[in-house]
Amino acid sequence: MKVKIYIQGLQKLLPHSWLEQFQYIHCSLLCQWIFLCGSQPLQFNQKSAMVFSPHQDDETFGCGGMIAHKREQGIPVVVVFLTDGQGSGGSDTKNTIVQIRKQEALEALAILGVKASEIHFLDKPDGTLQDLNNDEQQEIISRVAQLIQYYQPEEIYVPHRKDCHRDHEATYELVKVAMAANNTRVELLQYPIWLFWRAPLFILLKLQDLAAAYCFSITLVQEKKNRAIASYRSQIKSLPRGFMKRFLGSYEIFFKVE
Repeated sequence: MKVKIYIQGLQKLLPHSWLEQFQYIHCSLLCQWIFLCGSQPLQFNQKSAMVFSPHQDDETFGCGGMIAHKREQGIPVVVVFLTDGQGSGGSDTKNTIVQIRKQEALEALAILGVKASEIHFLDKPDGTLQDLNNDEQQEIISRVAQLIQYYQPEEIYVPHRKDCHRDHEATYELVKVAMAANNTRVELLQYPIWLFWRAPLFILLKLQDLAAAYCFSITLVQEKKNRAIASYRSQIKSLPRGFMKRFLGSYEIFFKVE
């Protein structure tokens, strides 16, 4: 709680552009350290995958290169969106936002090679995953468990457990519970979205959190991933440019859950 109050205070004291500059430098230094000396290379494999994404765009930002690589090899990839994305705001009505974001997701994932039949929308209200009552929580855990049981993926991708976004962190926990309910024993990989941008090193983010980092080269599919990102037109305009830049590079960062 004290850390959150500290960050909120910093946001009020610093001009927006100063804060973004600080976050960009912090994010860039962390990623460079991980890439150059703080990670192991992640080798490509032939395992089928299921990607759980809190919102429409997280899957492409965090795992777009991995998804594209697998699909180019004909490896099955299923993508599951937990929320409807209506919290992105703007002047459009919530129903309009939901439809826009679904269409953008279908377009982005088509570029990456995922069939529409392999994309699932669970449609929980954006921003509510940590506030679900017991019945709602059990219902979404059951749906996630059913999808895992049906597709039997050999790898599962989720947002990082400390990703500094309520829906992202809740997605990690909900999927973990669903896996336990099914007694699913497959490799679980975390993809960071907001982690390096919002989590100050040595405050929210510890060195031991970075110890399990792996870098995956996406050079061969980088252009495809960048086109998929560009499909999220309604989101790009509201995201910091420095934040966006990290996802347009030639590698992706994942963390294994031991």
